[in-house]
Amino acid sequence: MSLGKRGNAESGAEHAHSKQMKIDSTNQTLDSESEYEEEVMDETAAVYDQISDVYLDTINRSNLDFDFEQLCSVSLSTTNIYACLVCGKYYQGRGPKTHAYFHSINDDHHVFINLKSRQAYILPDNYKIDSKSLNDIKQVINPEYSRQSIDSLDTRERQAFDLQGKPYLPGFVGLNRIKSNSFMNVVIQLIAHVQPLRDMLLLLPSSKEDASKQPDVLLSKLSLLVRKIWHAQKFKAHVSPHELVQEIVSLSKKRFRLDREGDPYELLIWLLNSLHIHLGGTRKRNSSTVYQAFQGEMLVKTLQGKADSNNTERKMPFLALSLELPPKPLFTSTSLDDPAAGENEDDRADIPQVPLMTLLQRYNGSLQPEQTSVFQLTKLPRYIICHIKRFTKNEFAIEKNPTVVNFPVRNLPFGQLLPLDTREMHGRETTYDLVINICHVGEQLPQTTPSNDITQSDVTAETTGSGESPFMVYIRNEANGKWLMLHDLQVKPIMPQMLFLSDSYIQVWKRND
Repeated sequence: MSLGKRGNAESGAEHAHSKQMKIDSTNQTLDSESEYEEEVMDETAAVYDQISDVYLDTINRSNLDFDFEQLCSVSLSTTNIYACLVCGKYYQGRGPKTHAYFHSINDDHHVFINLKSRQAYILPDNYKIDSKSLNDIKQVINPEYSRQSIDSLDTRERQAFDLQGKPYLPGFVGLNRIKSNSFMNVVIQLIAHVQPLRDMLLLLPSSKEDASKQPDVLLSKLSLLVRKIWHAQKFKAHVSPHELVQEIVSLSKKRFRLDREGDPYELLIWLLNSLHIHLGGTRKRNSSTVYQAFQGEMLVKTLQGKADSNNTERKMPFLALSLELPPKPLFTSTSLDDPAAGENEDDRADIPQVPLMTLLQRYNGSLQPEQTSVFQLTKLPRYIICHIKRFTKNEFAIEKNPTVVNFPVRNLPFGQLLPLDTREMHGRETTYDLVINICHVGEQLPQTTPSNDITQSDVTAETTGSGESPFMVYIRNEANGKWLMLHDLQVKPIMPQMLFLSDSYIQVWKRND
């Protein structure tokens, strides 16, 4: 090899070696920078974790109440609402120049949670918190249930405790009386304790719905309230129906209002029909959970003359059975003996009594006095709603019939009302147990408008004497068979014999399968 070529080869080798050293040096620099960035990120995350741990200690669960309308306390906006987990107030947004941002600076409150997504943030730094210590708060905001947990609600008795150590039974909690809404409270309790409706509402958030359809507001708010009623980790041993009540007032176009008590039976039928429609139900039998639970069938024969050829028959579905009470007596033995006797406790002994089965004879296919139609039950639903008509109106006032209705708590033979051939098909007598009993308390005051016209909403508007709620509900706990009385916020255990002391207005009977 010539000297020139040898020199060129050595020069090329040195150049290549120098280039390789530069590449290795560059890689080492990149590796060191990457390691530095990872260390910085780890240190930043560690700092955020330390900061969040400090801020999480400022959360005051006793100040938190998620039952009220999601409304910014400053702007009254209803979009993008965050709750301050320190003071419990609602604010809009979390970015700069938002009310939540300014609240975090001015009041030194830094932990916020989005009421829709249930994602927590530290403000004003605006970074997420993923801490398991917040799971109880997320469940209080929007409780979730599995099928397994729902199946155990009626089989296992559970006692829970709120933040103050007050014991309560999940599912049997009081509802706030916002104004004159006791008639709404008893209907909500009824819906929350009819098993098919309850299970459907508890599973509603996780059910597969058509993405093209917007979620119904009434259905979603009723579902949320029922899920809160049955939640076993509440911060307070009661629930406020504020959001649902407002939706009912709005959707019914103020047919049901808060400034005076309404008729719970009217509300119940309206609510069941609304739920049936919102669940996609049709006129077909079993087309919704409502119809599957409550819809029965009867044969109605209209008498138009003595000849049978003039009579008409038709099958008619029903959601409830209305029961007529015998007329209130004009005079009692007490009033005859002592004309001056008025509102005396002894008058209670003169109140007439009637068995419930006697009232139900209206639907056994026999012609009742002063009736032009004959009603014959042909199909009995799983749950039967009985409406005892206590209120009648005349030209001047609306009167309450105080007749006492006697009934057995278990094994009421509704099957005896069916035709004989239908009873033979069942092979055994169909009996029902009482599970819910809504009662009216007090005497009715005359309610008239300035023109002396009585409106339908005045039927159950007032009670005499006290300003207490005129409606209460008795519910049987399926887990142990015991009864509880729920009167707005009051929840008390009672004996079954106490059911007759109040005037029954709406009853729900469950079939013994």
